[in-house]
Amino acid sequence: MMKGAQFSATAAAFALLALATFHLVSASDPSSLQDFCVALKNTDVFVNGKFCKDPKLVTEDDFFFDGLRMPGNTSNAVGSKVTPANVEQIAGLNTLGISLARIDYAPNGGLNPPHTHPRASEFLVVMEGTLYVGFVTSNSDNGNKLFTKVLYPGDVFVFPVGLIHFQFNIGKVKAMAIAGLSSQNPGVITIANAVFGSKPPIKLDVLTKAFQVDNNVVQYLQNQFWYDNN
Repeated sequence: MMKGAQFSATAAAFALLALATFHLVSASDPSSLQDFCVALKNTDVFVNGKFCKDPKLVTEDDFFFDGLRMPGNTSNAVGSKVTPANVEQIAGLNTLGISLARIDYAPNGGLNPPHTHPRASEFLVVMEGTLYVGFVTSNSDNGNKLFTKVLYPGDVFVFPVGLIHFQFNIGKVKAMAIAGLSSQNPGVITIANAVFGSKPPIKLDVLTKAFQVDNNVVQYLQNQFWYDNN
């Protein structure tokens, strides 16, 4: 009888731990306490998320966005264009913890440059073309491991939250993918833009020591036009 009771208590403890863990990992965005909390955009008050629009004023258009129909313009320095569909475009996404993006890639090397999403994991579905994709793990005793895959239409790849990742069109024709993200506002940090294109610029001494190069190399990189494809 005692052993059964101990087992039940242990099982209950594990169940509670699992429930608590699920709550923690699924609570990256504010949770809704009603059917929906359509974002109220016309306010000068800043909060962690968005204020709710009066439900009586909500319409179908608050849950609608047609911006993913059209291809993005890839005639730029990196050969790609990201069209987001997050809470800024779809007010009804507020508190739902999800968003989308369409990424278009130019033929022969269109690149979505190495970047991170500080608030979201991402899964990528290739719709057209052939993409070489990958992500790099965080610092560890074994270094930073690179995971890569070549994707074809219908293939899916996952990028864990916060890790540096990229997509590169290795085909001779245009490519397109749809990304799903686990935040209404995932954020994006493009690595090269942030390091070499910050305003004001990071001190030369910092970057020359970090990258083990001389001042001329850093100054050259800081003087480039770092295109933002988002």
